[in-house]
Amino acid sequence: MTPTGLAVIGAGYWGPNLVRNAMATPELRLEWLCDLDQERARAVLGRYTTVRPTASVEQVLADPAVQAVAIATPARTHFDLVRAALDAGKHVLVEKPLTPTYAEGAKLVALAEERGRVLMLDHTFCYTPVVGRIRELIASGELGDVQFVDSVRINLGLVQPDVDVLWDLAPHDLSILDFVLPAGVTPVAVAAHSSDPIGAGRPCLAYLTLWLSTGAIAHVHVNWLSPTKIRTTVIGGSRRTIVWDDVNPAQRLAVYDRGVDLSAAGEDERRAALISYRTGDVVVPALPEREALRGVMAEFAAAIREGRAPLTDGRSGLRVLALLEAAGRSIQNDGIRIELGGSLR
Repeated sequence: MTPTGLAVIGAGYWGPNLVRNAMATPELRLEWLCDLDQERARAVLGRYTTVRPTASVEQVLADPAVQAVAIATPARTHFDLVRAALDAGKHVLVEKPLTPTYAEGAKLVALAEERGRVLMLDHTFCYTPVVGRIRELIASGELGDVQFVDSVRINLGLVQPDVDVLWDLAPHDLSILDFVLPAGVTPVAVAAHSSDPIGAGRPCLAYLTLWLSTGAIAHVHVNWLSPTKIRTTVIGGSRRTIVWDDVNPAQRLAVYDRGVDLSAAGEDERRAALISYRTGDVVVPALPEREALRGVMAEFAAAIREGRAPLTDGRSGLRVLALLEAAGRSIQNDGIRIELGGSLR
């Protein structure tokens, strides 16, 4: 089939990765790389390429050879760029977060549906082999009921000029949670605490707690100030527990047949609860090593070609925004629990 014509907007930190993976995806044909600094775009492309650099978004959107755009610019620019692309009839892949506010994101999702265009979030981790396997393990029932989630994403990172640590790092964990939880299990309330110990003018570390509709709790810790890099997620189930260590390529994922069982004894209201500890095997699944962004590009192209919603569509981006905004309200009110109501239904 004829490849989908694509333009990448943004040649900064993430844009070159989009360019490289778009060029390696047969279903896509990269036409333009657009950046306000045209020389930077030209440098990213190199000397030997047929892809055209430009500083004009209007030029890109007016080109009939471009059916889709991938946007890798600061979050504050997303609303105007995505809206312009959708109005021009283009399909859109956009970096996280979708927009700086839920209200703006909702307008874009509605516009994409009205135009019949694909709106996809680059929730990159959802396209890694390890997260795909976690999703399969939970969906198959092998873990049993999800009882808790504990995620740590900390490192000595870049203090961002336009977002705090929660909006920079937590979208990864929240999008992963949204992706792997079984159907019908959703967050119903949020509480968060944050701190700015270096005086950066925005939170540099944060702790986020989510209550799920099943009664389980998920906890997320994000931090720009840690001297060590830790990327660990533990998902405890009633049958088995998953430990994902993303900085350990030798054992990225382990499935533990260990846990606590509770049984009841006695007939009357004073019956005693008996706790037993289960110790079984640890299984380390064999996982392929492949770049997640290649999967993002393939899914974007497939969704366009098949006329369907992508795995991480605009509504998944809205669900992440709802959690981030609720966390912000909690932080402003000394960490109180914020009920989500129907925003994630």
